Amino acid sequence: MNNLSPDATLTSAPYGARAAAWALIAFVACWPKYGVSELIVVLAGVAVLSALANGCVRLNHAQWAMLALVFFSFWLPELISAPDALERDEAWREVALDLRYAPFLMLVILAAGSASSRALLYHGLAAIAAWWLLDGLVQAATGWSLGGPAEAERLSGIFGADNLKLGWVLAVLSPFVLQSAAQRGRGLWLLAAALLSLIVLLAGARAAWLALALVMAGSAWTQFGGRRRWLLATAALLVAALALAYVGSERFGQRVERTAAVLSGDSEGLDVALSYRLPIWRAAGGMIAAHPVNGIGVRGFREAYPQFVAEDDHWMQGDNRGAFHAHHWLLEVLAETGVLGLTCWLTGLGLLYRRWRRASAALREQARAPALAVLAALFPLNTHLALYSTFWSGVLLLLLGLLAGVLASDEAGPRA
Repeated sequence: MNNLSPDATLTSAPYGARAAAWALIAFVACWPKYGVSELIVVLAGVAVLSALANGCVRLNHAQWAMLALVFFSFWLPELISAPDALERDEAWREVALDLRYAPFLMLVILAAGSASSRALLYHGLAAIAAWWLLDGLVQAATGWSLGGPAEAERLSGIFGADNLKLGWVLAVLSPFVLQSAAQRGRGLWLLAAALLSLIVLLAGARAAWLALALVMAGSAWTQFGGRRRWLLATAALLVAALALAYVGSERFGQRVERTAAVLSGDSEGLDVALSYRLPIWRAAGGMIAAHPVNGIGVRGFREAYPQFVAEDDHWMQGDNRGAFHAHHWLLEVLAETGVLGLTCWLTGLGLLYRRWRRASAALREQARAPALAVLAALFPLNTHLALYSTFWSGVLLLLLGLLAGVLASDEAGPRA
């Protein structure tokens, strides 16, 4: 029996939300050691389910709706693809394991539903990203960071030379850094924008360059509006960061030259500019044509790859056994979960966007940082990390959950 009085219920509600925010901050802080981060997901999920069962935590109707919307948009495609998947055991394993994201999303929506816990979480994410940014600057200057020496072609930062995710992670967390900096003045926003640009450029992932550019454009317009002088100052700083990266890093120059291969005008140059991804996308197209309804099964791309490519394929040479994933989230969803899976995703994103359009201006302002992060992560005219990989699933669901949780917070918040 719940012995809390109604007054105690309302008073204690923020504490549960703040505890959820601290758990999520710990989750993000452990991304460089993702096994620890996953353990936090499981333990926090058990804790929130226990609190829910005991009546210590309750979500309002809008929060339950958002939880169902985000979770089923992500999980239903897996379930749909599993019965006749090419690697059936692996597909069913993913379906079962990814049930852990339901309580995780509950935790995210709980943290996003309270103004105080949301502020704590936003500042926590900004602080973590700023620390990783500083570590990247040290590695750019000395060749070493908390993650060890730099990788041969790019900065790796705290993630280490065998885990080249620094650029992507900083790009999707950059809205929180820029928002926190903007609250302290436009000059600090400009400094944060310049440092983020420099380190993401040196981190070498060109998809992260585009993701960060989207965030910068949205954040600059929000911050400066039509103030031409500030917009020109932003552009000048970004050009300076680009020039510094090009002059100071041979590795960055090589990646720019590879990108310039697209100007050759032929498919070979385009393939070089895309880091030899054209065969991967052709293989994904073959999988979609062969299994259009519910795909080949989640995480089955690498095993299916040899069936849909030529023998001289770049990704089948030497010790390579094929590409791990489609390198584009829409192609990955279509290839692995078919039209039904993509319908789930687009329906969920469409309903989330409709909720955004109907929200008040104040609420949209609160949701702006996670909305920019989701746009950067899922922008269709880009390449992407594997959507259903353990790491990127957690990142993406955190961002989607934050956006959904803020948009659901205009009704009464969670009660403890």
